[in-house]
Formats: sequence, structure tokens, C-alpha cells
Amino acid sequence: MPEQDVTVGQLLLAEYQTVKDEQKARIGFRDNLLYVTLAVVAAVIAAAAQAKQASMLLALPPVCVVLGWTYLVNDQKISAIGAYVREELGPRLAALAEPGGGFRAFGWETAHRGDARRRSRKAVQLLVDLSAFCAVPLAALVLFWADGGSGALLVVLSVLEALAVGGLGWQVVRYAKGE
Repeated sequence: MPEQDVTVGQLLLAEYQTVKDEQKARIGFRDNLLYVTLAVVAAVIAAAAQAKQASMLLALPPVCVVLGWTYLVNDQKISAIGAYVREELGPRLAALAEPGGGFRAFGWETAHRGDARRRSRKAVQLLVDLSAFCAVPLAALVLFWADGGSGALLVVLSVLEALAVGGLGWQVVRYAKGE
């Protein structure tokens, strides 16, 4: 089998394709987590209403925290891939293409971030994330507490769940700020 020389540029382009494929897969997975969350919320609320058991609402906080955390981690990895392409791969490939400078590789990775409506979209996305993964389970806990017919163990569990949801909310806001 003849030996083939592989250039640094080819390696960088292959790496670019690989990380973009991972980013695309993570975007699809992340976006589907919102739909899964909505389906689970609807199912739990319907079951609790049909059974007339407010304690069944205690299933929502742990499910929303797990799905929300998974959503958040994937969102962070998606952003990290974009930053890696902008800050590492793009400049290295540009330096190979035009050693004197001036060429920018993967311009879309930067251009789409300069959109005038980006901040408002990010704010709305933060509200959607907080609503889906935090407000809904907190509302379920409020309904559980308002029902009042539960034992001490379930109340303690519900307080722990409220703390977990609050922790997730803090992380969602923290990540949205770019920390």
C-alpha cells in the first residue's frame, strides 16, 4: 500500500469536521431534551391529576433536574466546540493558508455571534430553560406543599428537591452569563 503524506491543513480540516459533527449531534440531543421534559411533565401531571395524588408531583423535580443538567452540560459543550473552532482551529488553519495574516477561516463561527438580536435571544432562551427545568418543578412542589396531606419524610424529600432545583437554576443562570 503506497504511503500517503497528510498535511497539517488536512489534519486540521479533519479535526474541524469531527468537532462539528459532535457539535451537531449534541445540538440535536440538547434540543430534544426540552421535548422530553415537556412530555414527562405532561405525563406526571396527568397521572397525578387522575390519581388525585399530589405526592406524585414529587417525581417532577428529580426528573427535571437530571434532564436540565444534561441539557446544560450539552449546551456548554456545544459552546466550547464553537470557541475551540474560533480560537484554535480557525487561526491555525488561517496561518497555514496565508502565512502573512489577514485570512480568517470559519468566519461563520464568529459572524453569527455579532447578530444585533443575539442578546435578546439568549435572554429568552434563559427564560425558557429556567421555566422548563426549574419553574415547573418548583410549581409542582408548591402544589404538593399546598395539598398538605403528606408525611414528614415526603416533606423532607420535597425540601431536598427544592434545593436541587434551586441549584440547577443557579447553574443555568451562571452558564448563561458565560462564567
